[in-house]
Amino acid sequence: MKYSELERFLRKNGCYDTGGALFGHPKWYSPITGKYFAMSHHHSAEVKTKTLINILKDAGIN
Repeated sequence: MKYSELERFLRKNGCYDTGGALFGHPKWYSPITGKYFAMSHHHSAEVKTKTLINILKDAGIN
């Protein structure tokens, strides 16, 4: 899965980009978990498996 595909998936599930930065990466928020999490600027790059698992966990989408 590419980061651009992951962004579309997260948006469909209620998550959104806050416009801020977290550890130098775009800061996203999940209303499901109430957590902020970092994404990547590299829209065409493939998301590593462990990174994908962690982002989905933070977003409350398992």
